[in-house]
Amino acid sequence: MDEQQARRGGGPRTWWRHGPPGWNRWADEERAPRWPWRSTLLVTFFVMAGSNFAAQAQLDDRARLDPFARALLFVAPALLLWRKRYPVAVAFGTATAATVYLGAGYPYGPVFVAVALACFNAIVLGHRKAAWAAVGVFWVGHALVAHWLYQWLPPSGDSAAPWGQEGVIAAWVAAIVAVSELARTRREQWAKERAERAQAARRRADEERLRIARELHDVLAHSISVINVQAGVGLALLDTDPEQARTALTTIKAKSKEALGEVRQVLDTLRTPGDAPRTPAPGLDRLPELVEQAASAGLTVEVEGEPPRLAPGTDLAAFRIVQEALTNVVRHSGSRHARVRLDHDDRTTLRLRIDDDGPATGADAGGSGNGLAGMRERAAALGGTIEAGPRADGGFRVLAVLPLKTAHEVKEDR
Repeated sequence: MDEQQARRGGGPRTWWRHGPPGWNRWADEERAPRWPWRSTLLVTFFVMAGSNFAAQAQLDDRARLDPFARALLFVAPALLLWRKRYPVAVAFGTATAATVYLGAGYPYGPVFVAVALACFNAIVLGHRKAAWAAVGVFWVGHALVAHWLYQWLPPSGDSAAPWGQEGVIAAWVAAIVAVSELARTRREQWAKERAERAQAARRRADEERLRIARELHDVLAHSISVINVQAGVGLALLDTDPEQARTALTTIKAKSKEALGEVRQVLDTLRTPGDAPRTPAPGLDRLPELVEQAASAGLTVEVEGEPPRLAPGTDLAAFRIVQEALTNVVRHSGSRHARVRLDHDDRTTLRLRIDDDGPATGADAGGSGNGLAGMRERAAALGGTIEAGPRADGGFRVLAVLPLKTAHEVKEDR
């Protein structure tokens, strides 16, 4: 939501929470790091130009810039071109070049910027100890030159630097390390959040795929079972009772049309995620239709109890569970009679019980594995349970216990 709002211009950009776009590309381990040409050229120009101005202001105190000095001023920032590929080497290389530059007595200036950027880059990329060591080498080298080696190094007649200056340099070093550590921590948090968002997106995609698979299975299994039974009736009575065969063919036509409509609705939802469905999802209010369809397949269904008012998701799950259970009776049971019982209390649970008197007509007495698995997935998604198995007195029973309210609705009530 925040990212979409920022793109529409309706609010501030949330780069501090999710990271700058460039850092997202930087953290992608599967993609080779880009060569930072533009930033390296900019820093190199800044160091070279800034050092010329600094030299003009320090003519009397420091050595003049000669070709060796300019080579060091060029090498130190130019090494930043390799900072993403070889962060440790670049950190030590810039620190060494800057230390040699200052040890040769050349003017103080923006050569420190190259060292700061190289160490910042190394810390952010996770090479903390190496970056600290590079900064330490630079600071110790400067301290040795400023307080001991200055006697033998240019410029001639130079004196020891005040210790207050070392305190300022130490403070700058500490600030660079602190900012770098903060940036590293934020970068790790951004990477973790991106991974969590990607995992959540994959999980939502998997859940949606399973939901569509369940819907297609329930719709097609029930409809094709009825069509199969009616096709058998039509073939058997085609010569002896044409009128009854016509009725069976009419049922096949109506059932196939209904199945196509429900499949189209599921596919429309897949093509346009987020759009409202064109027709309402089925619920227990369509239980009489299931009874009528089962009767057309030769199964008599008795219904006991009245369905309560349910949330759309729970209502759909309850309808599909009853539909799948009756489909399994038609396909896998020798019984031509089934009972559906609905029990519920006022606030918590709905109990759906579907019984048939058997016996099973094949190895898949309770239905194929996909049908029972789909029922269990629907119930588990709502925090409910499914129990399915043969009864002690013969036949088969499916018992579903579903909460009347979802976890979100319970929280809202509280």
